[in-house]
Amino acid sequence: MKKFLGPLMLLFLLIAALPAFGQKKHTFEIKGGNFVYDGKAVQIHSGEMHYARIPHQYWRHRFQMIKAMGLNTVATYVFWNLHETEPGKWDFTGDKNLAEYIKTAGEEGLMVILRPGPYACAEWEFGGYPWWLQNVPGMEVRRDNEAFLKHTEQYINRLAKEVAHLQITNGGPIIMVQAENEFGSYVSQRKDIPLEEHRAYNAKIKKQLEAAGFNVPLFTSDGSWLFEGGATPGALPTANGESNIENLKKVVNQYNNGQGPYMVAEFYPGWLAHWAEPHPKVDASGIARQTEKYITNDVSFNFYMVHGGTNFGFTSGANYDKNHDIQPDLTSYDYDAPISEAGWVTPKFDSIRNVIKKHVSYKVPEAPKQISLIEIPSIKLDKVANVFDIAATQKPVYSDKPLTFEQLNQGYGYVLYSRKFNQPISGTLSIEGLRDFAVIYVNGEKVGELNRYYKNYTMEIDIPFNSTLDILVENMGRINYGAEIVRNNKGIISPVKINDIEITGDWAMYKLPMSETPVLSDLKNVKVYDNTPANAAKLKGCPVVYQGTFNLTETGDTFIDMEQWGKGIIYINGINIGRYWKVGPQQTLYIPGVWLKKGSNQIVIFEQLNEEAKSDVKTVKVPVLTKLLSN
Repeated sequence: MKKFLGPLMLLFLLIAALPAFGQKKHTFEIKGGNFVYDGKAVQIHSGEMHYARIPHQYWRHRFQMIKAMGLNTVATYVFWNLHETEPGKWDFTGDKNLAEYIKTAGEEGLMVILRPGPYACAEWEFGGYPWWLQNVPGMEVRRDNEAFLKHTEQYINRLAKEVAHLQITNGGPIIMVQAENEFGSYVSQRKDIPLEEHRAYNAKIKKQLEAAGFNVPLFTSDGSWLFEGGATPGALPTANGESNIENLKKVVNQYNNGQGPYMVAEFYPGWLAHWAEPHPKVDASGIARQTEKYITNDVSFNFYMVHGGTNFGFTSGANYDKNHDIQPDLTSYDYDAPISEAGWVTPKFDSIRNVIKKHVSYKVPEAPKQISLIEIPSIKLDKVANVFDIAATQKPVYSDKPLTFEQLNQGYGYVLYSRKFNQPISGTLSIEGLRDFAVIYVNGEKVGELNRYYKNYTMEIDIPFNSTLDILVENMGRINYGAEIVRNNKGIISPVKINDIEITGDWAMYKLPMSETPVLSDLKNVKVYDNTPANAAKLKGCPVVYQGTFNLTETGDTFIDMEQWGKGIIYINGINIGRYWKVGPQQTLYIPGVWLKKGSNQIVIFEQLNEEAKSDVKTVKVPVLTKLLSN
């Protein structure tokens, strides 16, 4: 017996190590006009939820919330720029661990729909494209371009190494993979590109996915009137936002050999929100009725979003329209979704759950316990430093003209553009190429703001003899949707002019990517002040970094109240939780409890405007996402 014990024990350990969804290998196919799971026709009741918008410690809780709403599937985009942070440098760890996200979904009994793009949209910075693609010679994103397709192939192949083994064909939970994303919209926006070239590009992305080893059914998703440009042979066409069942079936039949299955890959129970604009609201009862309409008419669907989460750090994207050259998205991606930003049950959740429970044969579990909340009445900010002093510690980049973020090899954050004037000059300052928000200083004193959202590119200025002009420029998120996605450089991308005279010569640029927390105690050669009223008064109007510590006896989710502040970003224990801006409608920022700890915690706030000195900040238990203030 002893000679068999070793092999038997090894076999036992191998079996025990198999993931839950791997215990039995399932099948999924599109056959006879149906989605077929283990040989039986099924409806897909899916909800979109993005791994990168939720701390990984909360993934399982959110999957349980999705199950409790009655859904059987979760869908997620993959964000290329989240993983390839610079050319050839990949990161799939922590909150970026997509494979773990998919495994956990399977363990919770959910099928998975993967949407790898390579274009995502999703109100995400640059639609998921890495910013550095813009530095690749001869590159144009999202078209039949050799330089671009070389990088998409590398991305898709690297992604396949992470998750291809998690397809249902290999015993995992991934049942379908999307090829490209809403490409029909782009075709309609880029009529300067021949339709044949659009179709060639779309087909090549599908081929790259297949060659990388994605062998589950592929699909496309577009508005139903955009299938001509977006559909591609061999991929199931699905219709986004289509509420008319008759029209849905007609257009899918037209592009899918006269048969289904029929699916709405983006069914909108809420909508996206921009800074300085009202937060859209979508009626819960209408969504519940439409859900029932889909179920009773054999239409599969994916709620976009079932749970939005948060655009932490610099991940939020932007749109634009005829009145605004940029419309930056909020830090919160609550989306008025059925599951709130912090993972709470909402009336919309209950309405949808009640409908689904009436029509499904499987058991719908109760919602898991809500994650605990805490409130911190006051966090003292005891240290403060001038950002100009922080910038002065680094070696500037000099150029005859202002350089873009990309030319400076910087993706996100801020750049301080500085120029010394030996002779006085006054008149109209013009920065037509501002991308996106600038605070203007003369000799360290704030004299104005320019703002791409309001198309405000000019102001009057007076620069005395022997003075310094400083322009602190913020990237507020690259455009993620529409034809302008191909013009996404940041910083100052055109000449700076005064009285229509181009200002050249000896521009100094100080890079402030804010990729790491500017911990004041760690900064060498920087004057750090005690945050007293006298010192605060000296720094009024200057961009500053405030720092404080606070002690906790218990942890939990909370929301930091920034309504009385100006504009900036916040770090909690070294994590950038996102942007705030006084204009609203978002006035609080979500702090996940897993990023807090018992005992000492640190907060750092970069306040760009600093119109009023601050000595403390508080948190609240209820978010404020719909309070719009005048700028």
